[in-house]
Amino acid sequence: MKYSMRFNGLISFIFLVITNSCLGQVVQESKKAVNQSKIFVIADTVKSLSKNIMVIFQDKENNFWFGSWEDGLYKYDGKVLVHFKSKNGFPSDRVEEIKEDDEGQVFFNTKNGIVKFKDSTFTKLNETTGNLNAWGLTDHDLWFKSFTDAQFVYRYHDEILHKLELPKCPKGEEWIRKNPNSPNPYSIYCTYKDSEGNVWFGTAVSGVFRYNGSAFDWIVEPDVLEMHNGPSNGVRGIVEDKDGFFWFNTSYKYNIYNLDHVANQEFKANYFYDRVESVGSLDRKIDGPLNEYLSIIKDDMNCLWLAFFQNGVWKLQGEKTTHYPISEDGKNVPIFCLYKDRRGGIWLGTPHNGVYFFNGNSFEKFKF
Repeated sequence: MKYSMRFNGLISFIFLVITNSCLGQVVQESKKAVNQSKIFVIADTVKSLSKNIMVIFQDKENNFWFGSWEDGLYKYDGKVLVHFKSKNGFPSDRVEEIKEDDEGQVFFNTKNGIVKFKDSTFTKLNETTGNLNAWGLTDHDLWFKSFTDAQFVYRYHDEILHKLELPKCPKGEEWIRKNPNSPNPYSIYCTYKDSEGNVWFGTAVSGVFRYNGSAFDWIVEPDVLEMHNGPSNGVRGIVEDKDGFFWFNTSYKYNIYNLDHVANQEFKANYFYDRVESVGSLDRKIDGPLNEYLSIIKDDMNCLWLAFFQNGVWKLQGEKTTHYPISEDGKNVPIFCLYKDRRGGIWLGTPHNGVYFFNGNSFEKFKF
């Protein structure tokens, strides 16, 4: 009898474990189903890219992705170029960000939401807005800017797309009070994870800030602010160089994690950075066009590459600078983004002239 009771108890325990396990799996799958939905997209095989290419990315399987602000998304596997457009099921013809997670899923931030691609399938991510303060930071997070509302960013974590409310800063609030009818100063232009695992956000008007998992630290020096009426260049690119300095689209560089050389103890107690003049203006003119760049990357040799909208690309190798003009038919080609691929190749995306690739001596138009 005792044996029977123990046996029945064991059976009940096993049943409970299996039931709870299945229930947990059902809940997890249900959560995924709520936050994700597959979409049907038809791809057209094409022979050339759009002239408007604003973002470039190479995934772990060595596919190249080209995002346009006007003509959707392209995928190139080294042999075939295919095109995804809104008329064929892709959410939008405007793509601004392309990222990849540890599992090889590729994410596209479009004007009509974020989608991911895996095993030839597109899946739409549905944002969660239950807790706008659900900030967190892990090595596996992906961060995206918001198209629809400038006061939010997105964090993709554990299969969930969290919509998060941005922190405020005095400079941003001052701008809103003085310019109530102007665009929101907190619009996020770029995100960047540094060597310490912290994530940075570059804004349109309010400077740049760092999130370390528990607190926000703002840099609102004049060179990173855009406190003026009219189009804002803002902080569109962030990179940490080999010496630990951070570059934020300006003629200065910022020391964040090594302030031992700073003698002023009061400064060290109140600021988490110091800034020093870096390249200044590359044309040595105070009001010249080479003070602010649109894109910056670090190559495999730790050289920095800077792209200027109308003034080509500049390579910084220590104290040496090399200029690579980009022109067609005797006219400067406007440049929007730089990209370094998985093999160290350097690419350019442009708003009107397609894609360029660095051949070791100059940038040439990429053709299929």
